[in-house]
Amino acid sequence: PMIYPSNFENKIQFSEIRSLLKGYCLSQLGKDKVDAMGFTDNAERINTALKQTREFRRMQEETDDFPLQFFFDMRESIKRIRIEGTHLEENEIFDLRRSLDTVAGIVRFLNRSDDDGNFDYPTLHDLTEGVLTFPDLIRRIDQILDKYGKIKDTASPRLAEIRSQLRKAEGSVSRTLYSILHAAQSEGLVDKDVTPTLRDGRLVVPIAPAMKRRIKGIVHDESSTGKTVFVEPTEVVEANNRIRELEADERREIIVILTEFTKLVRPHVDDIVNAYRMLAEVDFIRARAEFAQLTGGIEPEVSAKPVVDWITAKHPLLWLALKKQEKPIVPLDIMLTRDRHILIISGPNAGGKSVCLKTTGLLQYMFQWGMLVPTSETSELPVFDRIMVSIGDDQNIENDLSTYSSFLDDMKTMLAKADDKTLILIDEFGSGTEPAAGGAIAEAILSEMDKRGVYGVITTHYTNLKLYASGSDTGVING
Repeated sequence: PMIYPSNFENKIQFSEIRSLLKGYCLSQLGKDKVDAMGFTDNAERINTALKQTREFRRMQEETDDFPLQFFFDMRESIKRIRIEGTHLEENEIFDLRRSLDTVAGIVRFLNRSDDDGNFDYPTLHDLTEGVLTFPDLIRRIDQILDKYGKIKDTASPRLAEIRSQLRKAEGSVSRTLYSILHAAQSEGLVDKDVTPTLRDGRLVVPIAPAMKRRIKGIVHDESSTGKTVFVEPTEVVEANNRIRELEADERREIIVILTEFTKLVRPHVDDIVNAYRMLAEVDFIRARAEFAQLTGGIEPEVSAKPVVDWITAKHPLLWLALKKQEKPIVPLDIMLTRDRHILIISGPNAGGKSVCLKTTGLLQYMFQWGMLVPTSETSELPVFDRIMVSIGDDQNIENDLSTYSSFLDDMKTMLAKADDKTLILIDEFGSGTEPAAGGAIAEAILSEMDKRGVYGVITTHYTNLKLYASGSDTGVING
């Protein structure tokens, strides 16, 4: 399939639709799908996407227990551990556990069926094909992590022993420090509300600088104001050293636990990444469903005939803007058939010609993206191989390209590629040069497009083009 020009999406305002879709995504998984998805001429793929969105909307109306929490993007973390010796960190394992639980919940949900074995949401169920769940990994994570995602004392016997010793050592230091602190308070060396604090991982006593020589120990730091220094009394130096050693032992044992768990995950990397592909698809479908809900999108009929039949079509962005202003939108009815395949729209400036043209291009593009579109359900759309536009002023000083030269460049590309499976959209056809010459060249181009059976919507002020469209032997019609 072909889209022309390279800034096509900006020309028809689809880049704004893309941004809105990303806003509805629950995670980077879905946003990446929005970025990756594009225009397709594959009718089966379009139909599948439309059915997915329609089923998701139906599911939203019928149930409220579809799993939509914890759409974490763990793909890079999981791919990283393919390398031997690497390991997942606590927070990564916690996110892995919750997102794998979401995967399992979605698979269970989409496997629901009636007594005859018919799935409740068959097109969405197809997403689960080949997707594995990992109950053994989830159980092992639950043995390692608590409900807050922190390593449990019981994650290993060695860790339990280290943490027991650590608590005893910290309790001993704390008791000693409070004893020293109370003695210092009774002598007036330290304020009554002072408590021990941590500096560089060591328990210390905060005192006034003038009193620091009255308590033997090591000065570790001072406050930003200089009114407090932090002293580690000599009596707790060794105990603090022991705490630091135990903390290092604790970290080493945690790394052992994480490394051993990662070894369990490593053989399943490809299957886990595949599960996240399903999460990405679900996130993307949900975003399309939310956007359809917002804009009143429906599933039009994919026409086997070469017919464009928009009934009460609305430009979604214009509709949203007018709704905020509590103003109505004027819907459009547009029909293009094999016999009348190019629509010439004329009329006054600010009369809606360009809106009509952009609505046609935007909705057709959305449709061939697999999105529900704001039209009547009886609307019909064919699948085009190409959509090509010439909209706006593309003059470029650097390339010495005038407005009319830009138009001719667009026409050259269109004439090289356009056929009866192409939709062209041309705004202000032939303008930008002397009217007589511009009109004549535009009519020659229109005649060639007509002969090829190209589908299109064209806006113009040229009378000769309107007269051409009024002929009985052309495939062009006036609007």
